[in-house]
Amino acid sequence: MKSRFDSRFRLALGASLAMAVLLSACGADSPQSAPVIPSTQVAAVNTPMPHYPAELGCAGIGGMVMLSMAVDVDGKPANVQLVASSGQDALDKSALEGVKSWQFESATRGGKPVVQSIQVPVNFKPPQVRPSDCFSLDEQR
Repeated sequence: MKSRFDSRFRLALGASLAMAVLLSACGADSPQSAPVIPSTQVAAVNTPMPHYPAELGCAGIGGMVMLSMAVDVDGKPANVQLVASSGQDALDKSALEGVKSWQFESATRGGKPVVQSIQVPVNFKPPQVRPSDCFSLDEQR
């Protein structure tokens, strides 16, 4: 009886060793997968409000301008275009010019910067309290 047990044990041990060798061989030949680098979106870094034309602010006139732009790999706006007008040419022009100096953190894909198109609203809200320099504009009219 002892010999049967010994031979079964040897067979089981041999099969286990063979399986371990096969499994380790499978893992040794497979290429290491590269770590996945998550993509990122454009992020605002420095986006100061464009110049608000004094004569419109003093008159209590505001509006929202919707712009479309591409943010390049350096984080700078490119191809800035008017999508929706505020109804005031001076506000539209101020928004178009003002955003050209904005700075963004560019979007990334696979860890590398890429160009990404975005739309941005520029909302000109008239001041709630009329600035004192409005009185000098009133005298000039």
